[in-house]
Amino acid sequence: MDKKTVKSFSIIKRKESLGHALRGMWLFLRTQHNAWLHVASTVFIVGLGIAYKISHIEWMVLAIVIGIVFIAEAFNTAIEIDIDLTSPEYHPYAKDTKDVAAGAVLLSAILAFSVGLIIFLPKILAHVR
Repeated sequence: MDKKTVKSFSIIKRKESLGHALRGMWLFLRTQHNAWLHVASTVFIVGLGIAYKISHIEWMVLAIVIGIVFIAEAFNTAIEIDIDLTSPEYHPYAKDTKDVAAGAVLLSAILAFSVGLIIFLPKILAHVR
């Protein structure tokens, strides 16, 4: 890499980058209805985790799959915004791109739901018996 293209570290630039990232998270939460469904699901699952006193490992696994769902939804949102900007008229490839991104969110939600069942179903069944 040419020395002229190497940028020196800058706290101000890192602060600006953090500001952009926080704005993106706020935009995501403010504009995406599905994000609020994920928030509600997360609150419910955290409540179940507290009620059933799940282990540290179970908390870690839940945190990972919940994070995966939010990350997938955020990427889906970014892809939709980009497609809407670059292809405002209907195009089958634009639709395919959006559908594949939405499918990734669905896959992540199925993964999270499956993990939730593995963790909570035995505890709920034992509690009911």
